[in-house]
Formats: sequence, C-alpha cells, structure tokens
Amino acid sequence: MKHRVRRKKDDKGAPKWMVTYSDMVTLILVFFILLFSMSQIDASKFEAISESFRNRMIFDFSPSPVPMENPTENTSNEEKGQTTNEFEVPSEDKKESESDVEEAAQEDSLHDLMQEVESYLDENNLNNFVSANRSERGVVLVLQDSILFDPGEAEILPSALPFLTKVGTLLSQIDNDIKVEGHTDNIPMSSYRYPSNWELSGARASSVVRFLVDENKLKDTRFSISGYGDTRPLAPNDNANNRSKNRRVEIVIVENGTQS
Repeated sequence: MKHRVRRKKDDKGAPKWMVTYSDMVTLILVFFILLFSMSQIDASKFEAISESFRNRMIFDFSPSPVPMENPTENTSNEEKGQTTNEFEVPSEDKKESESDVEEAAQEDSLHDLMQEVESYLDENNLNNFVSANRSERGVVLVLQDSILFDPGEAEILPSALPFLTKVGTLLSQIDNDIKVEGHTDNIPMSSYRYPSNWELSGARASSVVRFLVDENKLKDTRFSISGYGDTRPLAPNDNANNRSKNRRVEIVIVENGTQS
C-alpha cells in the first residue's frame, strides 16, 4: 500500500506569541490612560471642593462622607447636651463691632458740638474772637486773649463768661478728655505774680479750667493744662496784629484714643 503524504497546512495569521504580546501592550496602554485620566483636574469641581473647605458651616451641618475610626470619640455637641450657635458673632468680631459703634457715636457727638459752637459764634458775632476747627487731635476752640483777659492778667473777664458757660454745657454732654493750652506773644512778661510768659500762659489756662469745672460740675480728671508761653506762635511776632493772634487760649476736646 502506498503511504499517503500528508500535506502540511499553511498556518495563516500572526504567531501565537504575538497575540499574547499584543494583549500585554494593550493592557499597559489602558493602565497608563487610566493614570492620565485620574491626573486631570476639573477646575469647576476643584473650586467647589475648595469653597467647601473655606466654609466651615458645611462641615458643621453636613455629615462627613469619610467614616470615622472611632465614632464615639467624636460625639456631636447636640448628643452631649451642648448647643452651639454658628451664627453667633465671635467675641473678637463683637469687640470690633462695639468699638466701631463707639467711634461712630463719638464722631457724631463731636460733629454736633462743632455745629453748636459755630451756631453760637454766628448768633453772638464772636467769630473775630473765637474760632472752632477740627484737627487730628479733635475739636479745637481758639479764644483770643482780648475776650478773656486784661493785658498781663489771668482773671477771666465777664464778657467771656457766657461763651465759656456754653462750652461747659456742651462738654457735660460728652465724656471726652479736654486739654486747655495757654499761649502768649514774645513780649517779655515781668511782674510779681507772673515773672515770665510761662507763668502767665499757665495761669490763664488754669483759670479757664477752674471755671469749666466749678460752674458745670465737670470731672477734673478729664482736664489737663499746658502753658506754652511764646513757644508756639500762630504768626510771626513782628507786628501788633500778629502778636494778638498769638495771645490765646486753646480748648482741645480730644478724640478718644488719641494722645493729647
């Protein structure tokens, strides 16, 4: 019998090892695609998460999505019988708000005082002898010595009493500190009572304070006195008109919290 010769079948397609290799490469590619996709940040979602961290009320009113290892150690205040008020203003904010209210009230009171004084000066034609202005220190009333004192004296003239009484009434309505400053010109002063301009300026400031305290029952602890002599002129002491400007008493209603 003749032996049949078997014909070898021609294998078509890729070798078996290449199929395995292709699968491995595909899996690696998928793996890197997953890594890349996870590394991309959604800007809107990231902003939402950041906002949630900034707003602590979300954590107070929403349960945490992360399970706690020891839940009993983080018992809520409500379960412990404690109550919280998330809308209560913190103590620091309370202090700041109270301080703002006080400053606003003080600002209004000094503004009202300025208006009262200016109206009084207009009604009584005293603008040539008294001026009122607002500075960084507070409200400053400048009184020329011609309405307050005789030359070289520190006794208050009767013509100045109505205005000082008005000032005392206004000061009794506020609690600001008051500084009274005496000033003179550069003409030397020499008398038994006032050996120099230092003594004269200090005595004049003292007379004004004594009247305000005694007549209006103001606390003397609110007042301070300074006698500057001729060391702080408003104008050069080169003529009679300028020297009259320098002879003055200034009443400073000090801004609270300001160094006088």
